[in-house]
Formats: sequence, C-alpha cells, structure tokens
Amino acid sequence: MPPTPAALTIKQLHDDTGALVRRAGASRRPVPITDRGQEVAVIVNRSLLRPVNRKRVVLPAYEAMMAEAPGDAIQAALDEIRGDR
Repeated sequence: MPPTPAALTIKQLHDDTGALVRRAGASRRPVPITDRGQEVAVIVNRSLLRPVNRKRVVLPAYEAMMAEAPGDAIQAALDEIRGDR
C-alpha cells in the first residue's frame, strides 16, 4: 500500500473509505479530509486522542430543589407553568 497522503479529498474518502480509514487508524499521524481545498474533517487513530475529563457542578438552586420533599409544590409549579390556560 502507498503511504498515507498528506490530505485526502472527500471524493477520495468516498471512493475507498474502508481502506483509507484502516490506513489512518494504523498511522501515528492525523489525516485531514478536504472539501474544495478547505479542511473539513480529520481521521485519526483513537490512541492519539486525549481523554476529556469534565468536572460537573451541581447548581445550588438544583440542589435545593432536589432537597425539597415532593408534595403540593409540584401542583403549584404546574399551575405556574400553565398560567391562564
């Protein structure tokens, strides 16, 4: 197989998707995909991606709402949402 080209066009990707994706997966470099000369995507070996660690924050208003005991508050909230319907 020839070496992975510096960039692939969408047409090239469409014509031979399986082989090109396998080749990019075996490569240690990202392979850009272009559309009319503009880079629109990148095929990359998954091992080159860094994991995303997101820190989630519980908003105080949500925490307070979850601490409330269910009861008439639900009916009042529904009435407030519905308004004068």
